[in-house]
Amino acid sequence: MRTDELLIEPFQRIRALVARTAQDLDSEALLWRPDPEANSIAWLLWHLTRIQDDHVAEIAGREQVWVVSGWAERFGMPAGAMDTGYGHSAAQVAAIAPDGPQPLLAYHEEVAEQTASYLADVDDGDLERVIDRSFDPPVTVGVRLVSVLCDGLQHVGQAAYLRGLFERRG
Repeated sequence: MRTDELLIEPFQRIRALVARTAQDLDSEALLWRPDPEANSIAWLLWHLTRIQDDHVAEIAGREQVWVVSGWAERFGMPAGAMDTGYGHSAAQVAAIAPDGPQPLLAYHEEVAEQTASYLADVDDGDLERVIDRSFDPPVTVGVRLVSVLCDGLQHVGQAAYLRGLFERRG
C-alpha cells in the first residue's frame, strides 16, 4: 500500500461514518443533547469537519472550503468566521443548529473531496515536513494528519453514540 492510499483509506472511512451517522436525522435528533453541557450530533459532525478543513487546508497551502464556498453564512455565522469549535461554550454548541443533515453532509463531502485531492499526491517526504515548531518535538505533516484522523474518528464515534442514545431514549 502506498502512502497516499494508507492516508486516504481512513479519511474515506470517516466520510462514510459521517454520512451513516447523520442520514435521515431531523433537527430534533441532530440538536439533542443528553445534558445541557454536552455536544450535539450536529456540533460534533460540524466540528470534526471544521478541524479537517482547517488543518488539511493549512498543510496543503490551500484556502479552506469553509471560506471558498461560504459555509460560515450557511451555518448562520458571520462571513469570514474561522471558528473551528475548539473550546466552545454550551451556548456556542447550541448555535450550530442546521435544520437537517444536508448542510453537515454537503460541507463534509466538499472537505472530504479537498482532502482526497491533497492526499493523492502525498509521499513519504511530504510527511516529514515540519509545519509547527511551537511544540517539542516540532509537528510534521504526518503527525498533523494522524491528529486529524484521530480527532475525526473520535468525534464521529461520539456522534454515532449520541444517535443511539437519542433513538433509545424513553
